[in-house]
Amino acid sequence: MNAPQPIQVFNRAERQAQVVSALLQALPAHAVLYTTEDTVPYECDGLTAYRARPLCVALPESYEQVQAVLKICHTIDMPVVARGAGTGLSGGAMPHTEGVTLSLAKFNQILSVDPHSRTAVVQCGVRNLAISEAAAPFGLYYAPDPSSQIACTIGGNVAENSGGVHCLKYGLTVHNVLQVKGFTIEGDPVTFGSTALDTPGLDLLPLVVGSEGMLAVTTEVTVKLIPKPQLARCIMASFDDIRKAGDAVAEVIAAGIIPAGLEMMDKPMTVAVEDFVHAGYDLNAAAILLCESDGTPEEVEEEIGRMSEVLRRCGATAITVSRDEAQRLRFWSGRKNAFPASGRISPDYMCMDSTIPRKRLADILQAIAQMEEKYQLRCLNVFHAGDGNLHPLILFDANDADQMHRCEQFGAEILETSVAMGGTVTGEHGVGIEKVNSMCVQFSAQENAQMFTIKKAFDDKGLLNPGKVIPTLHRCAEYGKMLVRAGQIKHPDLPRF
Repeated sequence: MNAPQPIQVFNRAERQAQVVSALLQALPAHAVLYTTEDTVPYECDGLTAYRARPLCVALPESYEQVQAVLKICHTIDMPVVARGAGTGLSGGAMPHTEGVTLSLAKFNQILSVDPHSRTAVVQCGVRNLAISEAAAPFGLYYAPDPSSQIACTIGGNVAENSGGVHCLKYGLTVHNVLQVKGFTIEGDPVTFGSTALDTPGLDLLPLVVGSEGMLAVTTEVTVKLIPKPQLARCIMASFDDIRKAGDAVAEVIAAGIIPAGLEMMDKPMTVAVEDFVHAGYDLNAAAILLCESDGTPEEVEEEIGRMSEVLRRCGATAITVSRDEAQRLRFWSGRKNAFPASGRISPDYMCMDSTIPRKRLADILQAIAQMEEKYQLRCLNVFHAGDGNLHPLILFDANDADQMHRCEQFGAEILETSVAMGGTVTGEHGVGIEKVNSMCVQFSAQENAQMFTIKKAFDDKGLLNPGKVIPTLHRCAEYGKMLVRAGQIKHPDLPRF
């Protein structure tokens, strides 16, 4: 294959013709999509409020083809956005209008499951749930379980450092991955981590997990598997006041209990969910907690008793413990269907993702209630309460420009308030394009610049997923001026420009 030469191209059509011609030297014709009808399905991920159409979509079928695509794009200075299942919620996989979308959907093979080492080697396009299904005959499973696990892929989980309802006890993706293989933008193979207990040199695995496709393109992942607990039972606790529910979360952890899962939903969310899946939720409660214990029958009985005692002491008005596995799964089906349930009652929703200290759960809920009045938009709230990860869902109509604008302001204020309460602008959904401005609230321009130096070390030309995650120095300065003009900066140390 003759290496394409970088040329100066000004017209979009000419630029598209250049990259399509170059890619057709490495990929079969059916693996290069560039017509409008073929590229429109790739114009957004799960954040549908923002859309863009790439110059073309590459659908490689082998590692060698991935390598060739990256080499071509690097040579002709073509931006590349890697894409998995497109279930991300922060716009991390939204295409670059002057770039290539690199779809890795065809890398969907589970390469090995080793019950002795309790590991599995999977390609990046394998669905999260498929790993647990493959490991089930050995009494094992993969712990991270985001709500989208039936569809989301392990490559996307690595990019966003996804969690799930059981992340409190079992950790996020970064805690459950041993090794990540892929390619740099130059097409060079690269390996992060090791299948051994430790790896020589710098520990770069935690750097690439959560890097949102900015440092390398993931193709293969070695994950940890853990034994399936003998028993799991779930408590549904009702509270007549959100502050009591929030305080109960902190008290459970303070008692030295680490539940397998500890989730919180407010009344509007439970009403929406119950109408959808009929999980048996208490519709009279201002908030409910789902507290799960797993392990041996003896461990579960003891922990359920301790948690129930703490919850009663904190003011729980009702406590229901799952009688059997079917009821436990029904409790969790409600939580895991919170997003589609919200979609049934609103044309659109924007799911935010921030974290706060557990003791501030009630404070953020009260602040969000005030924001609902301010922006005249409804918000349903669901939390990974155990680790303070918020998922407020703002309901709006994207066809109404004014509602869209108010929704963006609402979301930004939730993130800014989270930071002011001692939290962060993201927990597990990533920054993408959704929160890039809010990064200016959390980090100073100098801190953002330091992050850019890390990206530059991996991607000197800035071709991998450009324009996302890390705001430029100029963007931070402009956003700061906008906040000052809008009178939204209430804390003099935030943002720091």
